[in-house]
Amino acid sequence: MPDVLYWILIALSLAGLLSVVLEDVIHVNKAQSVLFLGALSWILLFIFTPTASEHERVMEGLQENIGEIASLWLFLLAAMTFVVYLNKKGLIESVIYKVLPKRISERKLLLLTGIFSFVFSSLADNITATLISVALILSLNLPAKKTLRFAAVAVFAVNSGGVSMITGDVTTLMIFLADKVSIPHLLMLAVPAFLGVTVLATLLARPLNSMVIIEPRNNELQRVDIAIAIVFALTIMATIAGNVLFDIPPVLSFLSGLSVMFLVARVFGEDTENDPIMNYIRQIEFDTLMFFLGILLLVGALKEIHALDSIVQIYNVMPAWAANYSMGLLSSLIDNVPLTAALLKADVTMGLQDWLGLTYAVGVGGSLLIIGSAAGIVAMSKISELTFATYLRFLLALLIAYSVGYLATLALGFWIVAS
Repeated sequence: MPDVLYWILIALSLAGLLSVVLEDVIHVNKAQSVLFLGALSWILLFIFTPTASEHERVMEGLQENIGEIASLWLFLLAAMTFVVYLNKKGLIESVIYKVLPKRISERKLLLLTGIFSFVFSSLADNITATLISVALILSLNLPAKKTLRFAAVAVFAVNSGGVSMITGDVTTLMIFLADKVSIPHLLMLAVPAFLGVTVLATLLARPLNSMVIIEPRNNELQRVDIAIAIVFALTIMATIAGNVLFDIPPVLSFLSGLSVMFLVARVFGEDTENDPIMNYIRQIEFDTLMFFLGILLLVGALKEIHALDSIVQIYNVMPAWAANYSMGLLSSLIDNVPLTAALLKADVTMGLQDWLGLTYAVGVGGSLLIIGSAAGIVAMSKISELTFATYLRFLLALLIAYSVGYLATLALGFWIVAS
């Protein structure tokens, strides 16, 4: 490949990032711009691979990239269809309003939102946890400025909760499979991760001084709605158990759960000609899916030219704890999966405390920018007021919370090694 191609692909990736940041200025949907740039990147890769061996390698890279995207797409489709159905039927609201007190301060409500998002993402994947958390926030009908604060806490909490479970975050699973950390150590990681969430909720709760009156909503739930909610819960549990015990891909478990949902609706008579159950698939946010497609195509192209490999050189000039902290900051701009893969492939030598630090950093660091994690992208697609610019207002608070959580993780690591 000619050297100029490397710089062209990097420039296209930067243009994709800018198109997301400046979406409100250029008035071009971010999904449209990154999809164009992502597809163009791969087209250029094929054009500038004259030899048969290079052409075959790029073809294999594209097939691998498309396979990863298809897996994510199908998983999202299944999870979002469940959430769309339960949200439209009012079941999510019913559960929320039964748990919440009738009168609560906004500050306590913000902390409860963080706790809910944290716990749920420890049990389910980040995307499903975000969809549920956003549904909770929107059901409260808060003013736009306050909704943004709740969304920021939810995104940070979802990413924080996922780092302590191999089913909660892909990068955590990758580091675990590489025998760098153990499950008991990961479970301990929940303590500093939750500390970071508490710090962020405390910082963002300062201007919130009002009380929220929670008015009970009597949604008429049918037996089929409860049955499908049970199917959803069982699907999440089966996904976790299947992946841990038999290495079953989560997408396969969720597609199976979705098929059971359709059959249950049919048995209960919910699937009719006037209101077919399959219609709920058409109501999901396809903009989100297209945006993921474009982003992953761009990242896949960078991976193909090994543009991410040079990043690991930072460990040659900085101590591991500082380099890991920087990797977390970098993960807010670059997808944390290829970033973690590059670090593992480079076989960086670190102790347990530093591997725990890296697990926290790449899992939570993406929260610093709204485009840095799947949770942020999903939340941005669901909350109209949440944009790159509006989320950027909370950068200082997010950075403080991330730093506190990271320092607590290092302290945990040293304690584990010392004991």
